[in-house]
Amino acid sequence: MSKGRRYDPENSKLNVKKVIAAIITLIVLIMFVIIVIKAIKNDGKTTEKNVSLRYYTVYEEQKWGVINSKGETIISPSYDEIIIIPNPEKDVFIVTKDVNYEDGTYKSIAVNSKNEQLFTEYDMVEAIENRDKQNSVWYINTCIKVQKDGQWGLIDFAGKTLLNCQYDSIQALPYVKNSLITVKENKKGLVSGAGNVIINNEYEEILPLTDQYEDGYVVKNSQGKYGVIGTNKKLLVPAEYSEIKNIKSEDNYVVKNEGKFKIYNSASEEATTINADDIKNINTENIIIKNGEKYGISSLTGEQIVEAKYEDLTYLFSNYYIAKLDFKYGIIDNLGDTKLDFNYTSLTYRKDADFIQGEKEGIAESELIDRNLDIKLSGILSEVNISKGYMKVRVGEEYKYYNFKFEEKKNTEILTDNTLFLSKKNGKYGYVNAKGVVVVNYIYDDAMEQNASGYSAVKKDGKWGAIDEKGKVVVEPSLALDKNTVIDFIGKWHIAEDANAGYYTK
Repeated sequence: MSKGRRYDPENSKLNVKKVIAAIITLIVLIMFVIIVIKAIKNDGKTTEKNVSLRYYTVYEEQKWGVINSKGETIISPSYDEIIIIPNPEKDVFIVTKDVNYEDGTYKSIAVNSKNEQLFTEYDMVEAIENRDKQNSVWYINTCIKVQKDGQWGLIDFAGKTLLNCQYDSIQALPYVKNSLITVKENKKGLVSGAGNVIINNEYEEILPLTDQYEDGYVVKNSQGKYGVIGTNKKLLVPAEYSEIKNIKSEDNYVVKNEGKFKIYNSASEEATTINADDIKNINTENIIIKNGEKYGISSLTGEQIVEAKYEDLTYLFSNYYIAKLDFKYGIIDNLGDTKLDFNYTSLTYRKDADFIQGEKEGIAESELIDRNLDIKLSGILSEVNISKGYMKVRVGEEYKYYNFKFEEKKNTEILTDNTLFLSKKNGKYGYVNAKGVVVVNYIYDDAMEQNASGYSAVKKDGKWGAIDEKGKVVVEPSLALDKNTVIDFIGKWHIAEDANAGYYTK
């Protein structure tokens, strides 16, 4: 018969090391369980989207107001005239009051998000409007103009004086950034958006040389002669020509005197006469000339290189030119050799992304062509985002993302700030999180990726609505937006039918 071990109080001391080890093991196990539970719970969740605070104009029941990028109402729609927001990141809104449509008088003031009037020391406060070459309106976002005792000056959005009120008028130079025309005693001058004087008020006319202010400005003196002044105030071309074309390449400018075109070099201060009816473009080595109704290529010294036989000719890059022949576009080199066949109804160089977009008759898809003139992709180009370095292309029935090397990328790789990502399954759209877990079920007929404010447009049964950054419905699909060129929501507001108008409505 066996006997149990007898308790011996003398040898029953607690093993402290074993107890501590057991406790640590238990703690580790508990922590592991907590981590797993959290991971499981978080799989179907989204993170908070980091939304930059911006302001937008809204229109409701024939009144104008302001919302922010969260969709919150900042100023209830209460103004009769549109509210201008020159810089969406600044808490400064320009409102127009007391409009008399008979005599054209009005009052223009600035208010903040509390609807308090700003800059009350001035009689008028106005945004500075400009237009691009497609005639779309944009506003100078570095300053606003103010009037005191009938004279105009500039302030920044904090109210700091950039230019004293001493001018009869201040207007933007069309198509060009950071360039404002001032008028004093019927003479024109030019200042930057920071209020720095570039050209004194002594000219009859000031025109853009190109759409890049860094290239300088064409000026016309009181004798009717034209010259060029740079942003450093240096006279680049003397004001002694009857015409200066809006063309520049390095130190070379196209000028005209006594009916003849010349290439003026500001470094050598010499002008070379070119035998041509017109000059369209100039690059480092060659110029595009026009004789009659045809275009060709000549050297800077006037030697003909390519016969003037093309209906159109545009410099591309390197030694390539986009040419039009027999109503079709192709690409030639500077010797006139064809490098891309004349099969296109249009060819456009997207310089900012460094690729060529080609269109063919009767085909909806564009051909996207790289710098080596190889066709890399065919599809409908819907977006080119320069700041993030990607393009969005509809290939067949799917939207795909590519970088500017034409490497396909996932939307999770491209749209790294998003909390939800558009996904398609069995012909329906839904949304997943960054881990690919479904957050919004596949119930929509069409949908858009999340915008910068965290909202996504969704379509069901022919009507549009919106969801927020967590996938919650904020606008039930109930809006017929077939006439809208762009579908976009901020909260319960959607962008106006004409997206260029730049305001949101309900």
